Amino acid sequence: MARPLKRFVCQSCGAVTSKWSGRCESCGEWNTIVEEAAPAPGPAGGGLARGGKGRSLEFAGLRGATPQPPRYLSGISEFDRVCGGGLVTGSALLIGGDPGIGKSTLLLQVAAALARKNTACAYISGEEALDQVRLRAERLGLADAPVQLTAATSVRDIVASLERPDAPRVAVIDSIQTMWLDTVDSTPGTVTQVRSSAQALVELAKRRGIAVLLVGHVTKDGAIAGPRVLEHMVDTVLYFEGERGHQFRIL
Repeated sequence: MARPLKRFVCQSCGAVTSKWSGRCESCGEWNTIVEEAAPAPGPAGGGLARGGKGRSLEFAGLRGATPQPPRYLSGISEFDRVCGGGLVTGSALLIGGDPGIGKSTLLLQVAAALARKNTACAYISGEEALDQVRLRAERLGLADAPVQLTAATSVRDIVASLERPDAPRVAVIDSIQTMWLDTVDSTPGTVTQVRSSAQALVELAKRRGIAVLLVGHVTKDGAIAGPRVLEHMVDTVLYFEGERGHQFRIL
């Protein structure tokens, strides 16, 4: 029986090496390299060789009538302005910030504002229990907002819930580092899990026309934790910044 293939992945930058090291040669971070199971090799001939023939695509010219995509306005003027005039249907946003800066609070306020404007909105918490989210909502005066609330970390369950005919049009995922796919052989928060989970959620947003807001943690250097490709998978990357001793925040 063949031994399972292993690889070592930096949890800060996503660099892959064949052996463990205390310091990542790509980003210079210490103690960020973790052993993970390598994906099983496909049959000889590469990926295209085993997938069969693809379908022929139709091409269009640059000229043509392109309707403006509908947007969801929260009524929080500065948030809508940063988003270019509201959340676009089928878009994926990544919002990063230091722990405790107020990312969850901001997005709960956005979800409540959208729900009060008759836009079905879900808040999916992977870090806090439902009672904790409800307590924050009561403190902010949002307990009466018709937000659809649940606690989950399984991407498979989340995708199944958002594919229902009565699924909400906006979904907040808090946070992407807690999500996991059962098809990926690594623990939640690792580079492989973060990348695969984000890919599944972004694909869902495009396919179903749901605006997905992903909460992302940041490293001590201020960069969003996880693979570098994560920031390229989404449509917009926002950073939530500010001093904890002051009431003002910058998005």
